[in-house]
Amino acid sequence: MTAPLIEMKNIEKHFGSVIALGGVSFDVRAGECHCLLGDNGAGKSTFIKTMAGVHKPSAGTILFEGVEMDFKSPRDAMTAGIATVYQDLAMIPLMSVTRNFWMGNEPIKKVGPFKIMDFARANQVTMDEMKKMGINLREPDQAVGTLSGGERQTVAIARAVYFGAKVLILDEPTSALGVRQTSNVLATIDKVRKSGIAVVFITHNVRHALAVGDRFTVLNRGKTLGTAERGQITPEELQDLMAGGEELATLEGSLGGTV
Repeated sequence: MTAPLIEMKNIEKHFGSVIALGGVSFDVRAGECHCLLGDNGAGKSTFIKTMAGVHKPSAGTILFEGVEMDFKSPRDAMTAGIATVYQDLAMIPLMSVTRNFWMGNEPIKKVGPFKIMDFARANQVTMDEMKKMGINLREPDQAVGTLSGGERQTVAIARAVYFGAKVLILDEPTSALGVRQTSNVLATIDKVRKSGIAVVFITHNVRHALAVGDRFTVLNRGKTLGTAERGQITPEELQDLMAGGEELATLEGSLGGTV
């Protein structure tokens, strides 16, 4: 079994007297999709922002490729090779797919004494990278706002992969999508995993997790309730863990029936 690419050990995060994370451990290997599941308020967002350098942990250790890291900012995490695709996608709808794909990393060419964006190269790379992910754009200068939600997710994922992500964190990428768009995004996640990139898939949807996940960790009130490998846990068991497990069973018993 290969060593973890990124390893979070006993991560705590306090906001004043509020304990958002109470000693969470989690790791992911290259070529693996490790799903982090939990209901709203479980601590998923705080945890991934700690992994991505947005929050500094109050306690605990982050190891990346076996080396202890001290991320001071998201840029430090990105430089190391950790890319995060958040729900809001950080895209500008009126700008072209190419402009959004290359934002902040525009290829430059010299024309006499001037430096301008190399649109020919940018457009070709954008079309090629999107095609690899199964999306055939009509044209690279079409506005991102004309794409479906699933296609926009794919633009963000393709961008992260092209610019060298070793670990790709996906924050609820299927939460606001229809059935077909969800299927396309899950297929994209599968492609990324098979290319050797480590994928951390944050979701509260058990079915979506089971479609692409290799391992599953459930987070509840800032603590992990355990990790299972594919084939070791049923959808019902995962759902019970997310819903509170023993608490739900106690409630069912007190009500004399099912909840």
